Amino acid sequence: MAANPLDLRPLGNTGLNLSCVGFGASPLGNVFGVVSESDAIATVRQAFTLGINFFDTSPYYGGTLSEKMLGKALKALEVPRNEYIVSTKCGRYADGFDFSAERVTKSIDESLERLQLDFVDILQCHDIEFTSLDQIVTETIPALVKLKEAGKIKFIGITGLPLEIFSYVLDRVPPGTVDVVLSYCHYGINDSTLEDLLPYLKSKGVGIISASPLSMGLLTETGPPEWHPSSPELKAACKAAAAYCKEKGKNISKLALQYSLSNTDISTILVGMNSVKQVNENVEAAIEVSTVGKDEKTLSEIEAILKPVKNQTWPSGVQQS
Repeated sequence: MAANPLDLRPLGNTGLNLSCVGFGASPLGNVFGVVSESDAIATVRQAFTLGINFFDTSPYYGGTLSEKMLGKALKALEVPRNEYIVSTKCGRYADGFDFSAERVTKSIDESLERLQLDFVDILQCHDIEFTSLDQIVTETIPALVKLKEAGKIKFIGITGLPLEIFSYVLDRVPPGTVDVVLSYCHYGINDSTLEDLLPYLKSKGVGIISASPLSMGLLTETGPPEWHPSSPELKAACKAAAAYCKEKGKNISKLALQYSLSNTDISTILVGMNSVKQVNENVEAAIEVSTVGKDEKTLSEIEAILKPVKNQTWPSGVQQS
């Protein structure tokens, strides 16, 4: 492996040190277009070679395909298991949500088989706002504690979009039960609301993963997919910001990633990748931010464009009683 140019950051109280850029494996499930097995293997290999040690997937991505592809790619590395950290999820599947103790217990065995692993480092309850949070507290997490005792998982996490779900669960489970939270679309140029929650999460000893620094495509030159749930106003503002960057010879996606990476209280920024080129660009952006720093001038100009829609989000999940 190359001398590690990427910063490693501690993940809460887990003892794990994650590369500041994490590999989001949802694109390996053909979520954003077809990725061949050979391309998947090459992409994961390049990520690992450049110092990315954290790989995140879910049985939901590509209807289990992401896990299978990631499993093949990690096996092809032919390196000791302790050299990479793997996170998968439970509770959300191609056919819907099921956070019952029975389903999540079965789920990990299926995931381990697809990943060709004996254990995962982190198992996360996937998008918990789509079920009763009380079920997560009283049924799902206790089932995951048993999986931890059985050695199938090392650490327990929860994921979702609305930030209030995290404190709801963390305030109701025994301290130290939940090791990790994965938040997405809340630590980027257009929405940095996760920042307000960081002191609370740190006080709970919880590791913090932030995903989707590009806000699911809003902060890209090509723009978000058709199905993006944000308001027309937010889409228009991000489009204007991207056009402004392009005019200046800058890439909004690179700037967005660097903005997210600059907060070291966040253990890793999870970015979906499906090509060697994307891996190279993301790692280069990360190294640049840790050596040269971020482009404060252009960032402040983009922030000014996005100011009218700053911290605007969108609804996700079921109404909690």
